[in-house]
Amino acid sequence: MTLESSKTLGGIGAILLFIGVIPFLQYLWVIGIVGVILIMVALHDFANVYKESGIFSNAMYGVAIAIVGGIVAAVLALAVVLTNLKDFLTQIYPGWNGNWASLQGMTPNTNNIDPTAIFPFIAGILAVLVIVWIFAIIAAFFVWRSLKQVSNKSSVGLFGTAGLILLIGAIIPVIGIVLMWISALILAIAFFTLKPQEQSMQSMMPPA
Repeated sequence: MTLESSKTLGGIGAILLFIGVIPFLQYLWVIGIVGVILIMVALHDFANVYKESGIFSNAMYGVAIAIVGGIVAAVLALAVVLTNLKDFLTQIYPGWNGNWASLQGMTPNTNNIDPTAIFPFIAGILAVLVIVWIFAIIAAFFVWRSLKQVSNKSSVGLFGTAGLILLIGAIIPVIGIVLMWISALILAIAFFTLKPQEQSMQSMMPPA
């Protein structure tokens, strides 16, 4: 695969990632996953062309950490929701035997609700959000390192800018999601800005 085709592949992948994380649009997350795969293929080729293995390895670490973080958060969230939700429902339906199907025929009794019972549920959700936040920062750090290396090798500063905005977005809760989204668009521009012929010649030049 040539650098020309790789930069096109990466640019398309970044655009798909940008579109795939648009909220409230069903199934677009699949497009985002395809975008990540295309970007990883492009970075793998960049690592070979520029003879810099860290370009791909750092990106791979970032993606792997993000996946692990997502799995850990999902398992913990499921455990928190099921455990605390059952306790909460037992207060509303004192005679509930744990069978979810039987809830349809039962009448709730709000007099038995203990307001403090919701606290463990909230604490569990907050713990899940903290875990997601920590894993996101670590993953974004490795992706930033990868894109910074691409920026140094290709002399296209937008790669480093995209990585830095992604990292800042991961650090800042809530609002940072918008920055992370914007970084995907900047990454797409960076890929399409790269000039393959010039960069290929630079990568083959011996160091001064």
